[in-house]
Amino acid sequence: MQQLVQEEKDSSVEEEIRNSFLSLEERFEQIQIIEFLSQKYDEAAAFLTIHSGAGGTEACDWVSMLMRMYLRWAEIHEYKVTTIDLLEAEGGVKSVTLEITGDYAFGFLKAETGIHRLVRISPFDSNQRRHTSFASVFASPVIDDDIEIEIKPDELRIDTYRAGGAGGQHVNKTDSAVRITHLPTGIVVQCQNERSQFKNKSTAMKVLKSRLYEHVKKEQDAEKLKQEKAKKDISWGNQIRSYVFHPYNMVKDHRTKYETGNTQAVMDGKIDGFIEEYLKFTWTGE
Repeated sequence: MQQLVQEEKDSSVEEEIRNSFLSLEERFEQIQIIEFLSQKYDEAAAFLTIHSGAGGTEACDWVSMLMRMYLRWAEIHEYKVTTIDLLEAEGGVKSVTLEITGDYAFGFLKAETGIHRLVRISPFDSNQRRHTSFASVFASPVIDDDIEIEIKPDELRIDTYRAGGAGGQHVNKTDSAVRITHLPTGIVVQCQNERSQFKNKSTAMKVLKSRLYEHVKKEQDAEKLKQEKAKKDISWGNQIRSYVFHPYNMVKDHRTKYETGNTQAVMDGKIDGFIEEYLKFTWTGE
């Protein structure tokens, strides 16, 4: 269309073309951000935990402010929020855990894990002095415990053999015992307590499903422990973002160097700019 406009020297549709381009550009950026969310559990819901740090009453008020910020962010994205745990304290909230449910909730919120630092004139100080407060934010994926075990036939090796031990002549003279090997995991189960090979196979499959469930559960627990270790590694000297309300207005991410002077918009939940820059930063390393 732009080429036709230039050839015909018709400027009447230039504004329409410009608006179409801006709309396509916005859609492209949204799709590009989703491309960055390709890691395991990025599509999952998220547990978001905020803890107060150094600063006493100030820090508890800061946790309340951050909680409100994330609630507003979730509202903007039409995510469902459930409060899992809330510990109130003088001046605000000591700690809170939220479950935020929606597409890519964890993928976005993992950008928020770290120490958040606030600098402002304290509303609790009659001398109007400047105070610095800290709070830690930790996002972890909600890993579903309702596991459906799918066993593909081509992942199984089924061997039959003659049962040993007590059981009568029929058991000992036919290949009624069944051994099943799950090739991807190496789990082996067997059954020989029935005279029927069909019944032994059915029982062995039940045992295999149970064993596979435990196997998957252990993998999930290992992932949770990994996430908890990341949580413990957070140190107060490792702030990822500073929110300065005095002597100037500025919110700056120390990892990506992304910043804005519109602190009110940030505290109203408009933090997508910070999240998107972090995702780009971790994707490209720049």
